[in-house]
Amino acid sequence: MQRYRTAFFAMLATTLLLAGAVVLLWIDPKGVRARISSAASGQPSTSATSPQGAETPPSGPNPSDSNPSEPSLVPVTLTPQRMQSIGVKTGAVEYRQVHDEIRTTGDVEADETRLAEVQVRFAGWIQKVYADSTFKQVQKGQRLLTIYSPELVRTENEYLLAKRNRELLAQSTVPGVASGAGSLLSSAMERLKQWGIPEREIADLETTGQIKREMEIDSPASGFIVERNALPNMYVQPGTKLYSIADLSSLWVYAQVFQNDIGRVKVGDSAVVTVDSYPGRNFPGRVSFISPQIDETTRTAKVRLEIRNPGMKLSLGMFVNVKLDLALGRQLVIPASGVYQSGTRQIAFVDHGDGHFEPREIEAGARAGDDSVVVTKGLKAGERIATSANFLLDSESQLQAAMGSFAPPPPGAGAASAMNAPTVQLSLDFSSTPSPPHKGANIFRVKLTGADGAPITGASVTVTFFMPAMPAMGMAAMRNVVTLSDKGAAAYEGPGQLQSGGSWQVTVVATKNGQTIGQKQLSVTAEGGM
Repeated sequence: MQRYRTAFFAMLATTLLLAGAVVLLWIDPKGVRARISSAASGQPSTSATSPQGAETPPSGPNPSDSNPSEPSLVPVTLTPQRMQSIGVKTGAVEYRQVHDEIRTTGDVEADETRLAEVQVRFAGWIQKVYADSTFKQVQKGQRLLTIYSPELVRTENEYLLAKRNRELLAQSTVPGVASGAGSLLSSAMERLKQWGIPEREIADLETTGQIKREMEIDSPASGFIVERNALPNMYVQPGTKLYSIADLSSLWVYAQVFQNDIGRVKVGDSAVVTVDSYPGRNFPGRVSFISPQIDETTRTAKVRLEIRNPGMKLSLGMFVNVKLDLALGRQLVIPASGVYQSGTRQIAFVDHGDGHFEPREIEAGARAGDDSVVVTKGLKAGERIATSANFLLDSESQLQAAMGSFAPPPPGAGAASAMNAPTVQLSLDFSSTPSPPHKGANIFRVKLTGADGAPITGASVTVTFFMPAMPAMGMAAMRNVVTLSDKGAAAYEGPGQLQSGGSWQVTVVATKNGQTIGQKQLSVTAEGGM
């Protein structure tokens, strides 16, 4: 029977509420619009003991002021038990030397500054090939092939003839004869040098006085043959590339860096290369070049690293892992878990102590390692912020903000009763059993006394519980109205149900003779799950 009575009064209160709203809108539409505009602009709602003697709670900072589409946030205060139950932890805002890293992949290529090509500057036929395979290791000065060139043989013969003539005409008394023989010898020698004939071949020619039909061509550098075009009996022209020799003691690694990260990389940054073939082995290097072109398919840029290759462990074309160490200098940083992405905003909850948390809009910059992030706006060194349970703090802050703008009209409140409300000062003290209330059945009590402490009896007292919707958690708004019975001596009591634990906005309304004589708003945190 009590259940049906409660349901009846709830339906009656709802009907009267809607009727009062319609009447009020019909009589004073401008005033209603003004009150709605005031609530939407974040003005604090009345939370005092009576309509005339209302106290105004302080309004906290609202990070959504710059973006009206975002939900409003206000400071929240949690008890130590509540902080422990939801797992709130804090971290420091501090300056420190920041290093970040970028992990990516790359390919090993030859160092182009250590490439050497073998060419001849005269025409001829290759006779013997000693360096006869690709990737064969050669040393500087090692013979690669022999070549027969009629033009080279003719020049050698001219050199020997000029040498003999110089010796015969050295004692000539005819003016210009001795000097002419010397210039012929110098001209032939210079031609051999310009053709790149090895010094030992010229020395052997001068010592033995014998013309060599086949001239040996030596390697100009030490390394590995990465390209070979020399074949026996092949005719070559001046400028023909016979070999490409690469010094693989130092290599280039081209790392693929996404365009979002390329702005943090600079020439000189250190890097470490690892490869699965050698677990635990690191190959240090440095950034030497950043490509000015972005690949349109992968949206990455090539970053060139110079890597030493001791023991020739790295091979050309090898796929490697790259870790770039980026020095960002001295920056203001916070734990990365302290940044809460709320829609289009980044929020941090600043800990002011004693469970008081202030939501503050910030701007986060680059990552500083795996567990920190740079802050460019909104915080200062020495502050502390929440690093866990940010979602619950955000929900609590939204609930408090919604509570500040929600003031449901009391049952039976019409335009006439609002204009004729008495000016009596009174006090409404709310309590519950158990305290605090929990999810499920509870007993709610209100003590109603006047300004002089005298009990007020014969009033109708309703307690409205409201919890805003939380779309992120798939929860709709919840509302429950409890009507209390007069127990005498200013005491009003009645049973009521709470559908969920969490923060409820409570509105207590006392009416007498059809007029509102007192109203109070407060927040109650119920125990139990959602």
